[in-house]
Amino acid sequence: MKNFLKTFSVFFLLSLLVSCGSADDDVNLDLNFGDGLGKGEPVDDCLGLEEGELVLSIQEQYTTLPGKVSVFFRVSDTNGSPVPGLTAEQFTIYEQGRNDDCFNTISTSESSARISPNSQIFSNSTLLVLDLSNSVLSSSLQELKQASTSFINAVMPTISQQSVQMAIYWFDGEDELHLLNELTPSKDELVASIDGITDDISNDPSTDLYGAVIKSTDIASGLVKESTSGGKIGAASVVIFTDGTDQASRFTEEAALKKVKDANANISFFSIGLGAEIDTEVLTAIGKTASVFAQNKDELERTFRDISEKVSERANSYYLFEYCSPKRDGSGENNLAIELNTGARQGAVQTKFNANGFTGGCE
Repeated sequence: MKNFLKTFSVFFLLSLLVSCGSADDDVNLDLNFGDGLGKGEPVDDCLGLEEGELVLSIQEQYTTLPGKVSVFFRVSDTNGSPVPGLTAEQFTIYEQGRNDDCFNTISTSESSARISPNSQIFSNSTLLVLDLSNSVLSSSLQELKQASTSFINAVMPTISQQSVQMAIYWFDGEDELHLLNELTPSKDELVASIDGITDDISNDPSTDLYGAVIKSTDIASGLVKESTSGGKIGAASVVIFTDGTDQASRFTEEAALKKVKDANANISFFSIGLGAEIDTEVLTAIGKTASVFAQNKDELERTFRDISEKVSERANSYYLFEYCSPKRDGSGENNLAIELNTGARQGAVQTKFNANGFTGGCE
């Protein structure tokens, strides 16, 4: 086998979910760096596939009688950037049984191949963390409220889904990450909470930025641990906005950045900075997934929109690919290869599945 992928980082990796069910003891939050293919491996040389620009990182796989094979994976390019918006027609399925010298192509139409809603097994939580210190409240509150509303409308689905939820927190100089709205799938509820922010909401004009980073990371870690159970795979995004630097000095920069660096790989971090008083180097380290900066409050909505696109792209780069295998009971363990070709870029990954109990009748 050839190694068609050299190096890149996987941003989310969580695994559980097996065909017969899951338990808390099944949860494995360890990141598999390896070749970056998760539970997959490079495809066999006999397929003759060229080195690809796309990476299919298998998060979990399972089978369902009478003959369905399901593979949950993330697609990125070799730089780790997410690839959303794929369809079943862009995939080719190859199977290799014990009597096959190489892989046989399986028709995607005859096998009823499809991209299914990943909400069946995947949940994603977003924490929007807003700086409401005195400098924001006195000079850019209305622009922040408008930008936050745009962010919510872009990230949250039009029809509420329990698998996609958001919570809103805010910070000032106090040693507390204030809850504005608890985790909810309701877009309207989130927008209403933003509308309700007033310029007298804070009692401490200082900025506890590092404390907000540490506390929001702890909350996100708890959400991921909770959602990665009971037959689900969970991920979280932390989006932090500020217009300045840490002034409260309750926590150190080193402690905040270490918290982000050591966080579970299934938590992504985004930062948004406003104005001339921010430390772009620090905010870039905090927003290790992506960071954007607005020079003035008139650019704030645009920067929030940029981040909302990145948050959505990352969540939508996870796919649940399902098809009905022609393999039947008695064929044992079979090799499976999935090739993705968008026309401009391609990639592939290989894995195995067991066809014990497989019969006809899969739809």
